[in-house]
Amino acid sequence: MKQRTLGAVTLVVIVLVVIVGIVWSRGHAMWAKPAKQASAISQSPIVDNAALGARAPEFQVATTAGLFDLNAATKPVLLEVFATWCPHCQRETGVLNALYAAYHARIAFVAVSGSDTAMDGSSPASEVDVYNFIQKFRTRYPIAYDAQLTVAGLYLQGGFPTLVIIDRNKIVRYLKSGEMPYATLSHMLDAVLR
Repeated sequence: MKQRTLGAVTLVVIVLVVIVGIVWSRGHAMWAKPAKQASAISQSPIVDNAALGARAPEFQVATTAGLFDLNAATKPVLLEVFATWCPHCQRETGVLNALYAAYHARIAFVAVSGSDTAMDGSSPASEVDVYNFIQKFRTRYPIAYDAQLTVAGLYLQGGFPTLVIIDRNKIVRYLKSGEMPYATLSHMLDAVLR
């Protein structure tokens, strides 16, 4: 009888411990202060095919200025992988327009869409969406709509915009995501022109 009572008491204690644990964890989660989350508006899947100091992955895209073929490029390249809905990309157009005005004779510029979501943040991206981006932000540099997101799959580094500078020998010399100021990019472009 004592063994049976001891077994029953042990079982009841175990069940109570489990119930208290469940209730505590749910209550703790419910009352806990939510963790501060960074805005995901410019986040993207991290892709790491391109690497700083390595050979640039080859690609071809039809741009507003004609076909761009990295393999056939004879000048260094400034590549931007962007999303039309991304406020950082929208602001970066001013920097890229200024860089294009200063460097387009010596640097090949190409911006390639890298998201399947349109500027409104809810509908699918399309050529019309990219055209509207070009019109709204008055972009002057060549832009491509990449429906298959091929270039994003090769170069995207975890955020929009991803900016890449590739030298004449097709080596990646600069590779960062996020807004970059004119001075930083100008310095890097000057470095690859030497």
